[in-house]
Amino acid sequence: MGTVIDSHFLALTAIITFAYQLLFFIITALLKFDKVTDFAGSTNFVIIAVLTFVIKGSWHFRQIILTLFVVLWGLRLAFFLLLRIIQWGEDRRFDQMRNNLGKLAIFWIFQAVWVWAVSLPVTVVNATDRNPFLQSVDLIGWLMWAVGFMIEGTADQQKLNFKRSPENRGKWCNAGLWKYTRHPNYFGEILLWWGIFVASTPILDRAEWLVIIGPIFLTLLLLFISGIPLLEESADKKFGNVDGYRVYKQRTSPLIPLPPAVYGKLPTWFKSVFLFEFPLYSRNFPPEEQIWYRTSSGKSGDAMKIG
Repeated sequence: MGTVIDSHFLALTAIITFAYQLLFFIITALLKFDKVTDFAGSTNFVIIAVLTFVIKGSWHFRQIILTLFVVLWGLRLAFFLLLRIIQWGEDRRFDQMRNNLGKLAIFWIFQAVWVWAVSLPVTVVNATDRNPFLQSVDLIGWLMWAVGFMIEGTADQQKLNFKRSPENRGKWCNAGLWKYTRHPNYFGEILLWWGIFVASTPILDRAEWLVIIGPIFLTLLLLFISGIPLLEESADKKFGNVDGYRVYKQRTSPLIPLPPAVYGKLPTWFKSVFLFEFPLYSRNFPPEEQIWYRTSSGKSGDAMKIG
């Protein structure tokens, strides 16, 4: 079936992804029920990986390992996010979309593109007949995936535990891995998908190297569009006038884990060039001179913008 459509399953996976996301878009649009959004995205990865693996039927060891990696990542993330949104309530990302069919459709189209593009390395690996002996890059890729998977899972659980504690209500998470990077879960996710690409390289030939689009797309998405920028904007609006948060942001790497004592002493240009500390992440971060930490009336904790 897949080879009739195309030899690399690209059209097959595009059709399946579009149909799967369309189903959940209809559910969301008709029922105004957006709790299944992240579940739909994560499980779509699993469907693509398993389906291409089974249809090809080669059962090569490299195909087994990378398919297993995607299944483990997708199922863990899908059920973690589903349980979290059920516990917390509505997904705030959809506050401006629930009654706007156009914006909602754009979101689901973008999610379909994300799933299809990021899955490319596994899709092509599962579609190939080539099966070279295991190489060092296989092991490097597997190690990158394992480290990224552990970091992402640990960071997600640490933040969930932090928010569940009543004493942390209204605070930003700075526990565990969150002491060393403001977004350890995104660091883990980027690392593991680059690991899958690295582990796919022994079978890539000519145009197949274009599957690098997958991890590049994911990295750009998290760095500049729907990942870090949105969370930084939200956190800055909530805590930008709080001394402790301002210190935390200035001393904590946005993505790559580093000790705060080290990161805080690095020059601004170095952070921007090598550590992804872009001005984009501080658009809503109030400058020091615009903050009042105590008003003249003596109310502790009040903050105002001057001018």
